[in-house]
Amino acid sequence: MDLVAYVATAPRRGETVTGHRFRTVPGGKGANQAVAAARSGGTVSMIGSVGDDDFGLRLRGALEDSGVETGGLRTVEGESGTAHIVVDDEGGNAIVVVPGANGTVRELADGDEQRIAAADALLLQLEIPLAGVLAGARAAHEHGVRVVLTPAPAQQLPSELLAVTDLLVPNEHEAAVLTGKSDPRDAAAALLALVPEVVVTLGAEGSLYAVRDAEPVHVPAPRVKAEDTTAAGDTFVGALAVAFGEGRAMPDAMAWASAASALSVQRPGAQASMPRRTETDAFSATLQESRTSS
Repeated sequence: MDLVAYVATAPRRGETVTGHRFRTVPGGKGANQAVAAARSGGTVSMIGSVGDDDFGLRLRGALEDSGVETGGLRTVEGESGTAHIVVDDEGGNAIVVVPGANGTVRELADGDEQRIAAADALLLQLEIPLAGVLAGARAAHEHGVRVVLTPAPAQQLPSELLAVTDLLVPNEHEAAVLTGKSDPRDAAAALLALVPEVVVTLGAEGSLYAVRDAEPVHVPAPRVKAEDTTAAGDTFVGALAVAFGEGRAMPDAMAWASAASALSVQRPGAQASMPRRTETDAFSATLQESRTSS
């Protein structure tokens, strides 16, 4: 559950500031990506854990309301995961994640491998233990399912996980943590030594696609005024998975996903901000018309 405080300027260490709004909204990177993919037209199943608290009930309900199948979402004793988010008036954010029930997802449960095997792609993040991430990735790899990993929260990744990852989708910060290189192009090139494909998200500057033995491709983002960037990256990844799952070339898939992300940052909240397929299609068509006319 995202506990979001809106402030003019984020507090520095030791400082107390007065906020002007507070909201509790369903979030979590895995759930966000699941909702984004479902709203983008994908058929989505969620594997994970929530607590037996009120947040757990709300989180499950939010997924189901967006059309996500939750048979693989188990309920465990204790607290659900929470993210404590400060959003400033420029749309920037800082986040503290407390794993809660997410910390129990260390292996696949009954039925999980079958869910993974039936999919076109498995979206993974690092808000559950690495053991659980690796178990899912190995199952997907064994069944020929594309493994898409968002390495967030940023940390060094074990070689056995990278060996079964098909597409890595870090943001600039995460790419720098993984490679020690601040330039996104240099970071992407370094990551290609570890995985076959990389998409580095660049915030308002769009995204960068890199694949072995080819020049990287930069896809710009639409210019919009951001209100809340909390779920921008998750919206992008969920929409991207649907787009390339439908057979679009990666640059085209990235442009469509960028349109979805641009819509989301103009609205408050995480899952609540994510557009439906019809909205993204309409906005993407408008952007294409604008580029053509110019």
